[in-house]
Amino acid sequence: LVEDRFSNLAEVCAAQDIDAVDGVVMDVGVSSMQLDSAERGFSFRFGGPLDMRMGHDGPTAADVIAKASETDLANIIYIFGEERHSRGVARAIVAARKEAPITTTQALADIVGRVVRSKPNEIHPATRTFQALRIFVNAELDELHLALSAAERVLKPGGRLVVVSFHSLEDRIVKNFLNQRGKAGGGSRHLPEVAQAEPSFQILTRRPVTPGDAEISANPRARSAKLRAAERTAAPAHAADKLPAWPTIDAVMRGG
Repeated sequence: LVEDRFSNLAEVCAAQDIDAVDGVVMDVGVSSMQLDSAERGFSFRFGGPLDMRMGHDGPTAADVIAKASETDLANIIYIFGEERHSRGVARAIVAARKEAPITTTQALADIVGRVVRSKPNEIHPATRTFQALRIFVNAELDELHLALSAAERVLKPGGRLVVVSFHSLEDRIVKNFLNQRGKAGGGSRHLPEVAQAEPSFQILTRRPVTPGDAEISANPRARSAKLRAAERTAAPAHAADKLPAWPTIDAVMRGG
């Protein structure tokens, strides 16, 4: 089963009267068609509206930039973009939006570029901020958490889960999920013994599979790809993990 909206895996199976599947493949990257479409507003390489939505519902990146507090902006940019200058970027955005609305990719890139400096051959200064806003607007990491749990529920014993991620945040989530599901939990000698869940996956890739030089040469966007795979055991699915307590678009847009 290959799905675009990963967290809907269980619903898709139920709708098609599928009890279990032999394999789930998740490519969690943004498609080149989306990145290269100026009107979608994903990239500062193309002038366009600051949208960034995968679909057509919910607040845009421009809405977030206009509404979010300086603290929320800094947290979003730091958590989802791993930008160490997040406070400075957030401060610059708040100052700039007092002068005029920030509604285009070029306007935001220019603001970030005045705060974050880069050396030749380094990534564009706005890269991490744009990544953070895209991930936040689309709740991409929440989707990934939900998708992994859904895959665990719909895979039959012996079924394979394959996930291709494109940045460290995604890969860390996949790695931690498989590590947690791939081994029996050990008890503590200081606490009463409790039943531990049996491993629901056997990890097939102890290290992520990465592209070789030839593939990167043919497709430069594959350079950061990491593939992890695991095989479903016969053990029951584990209880779904709670989503991390990071900023959500509903809370940020209502100012809470």
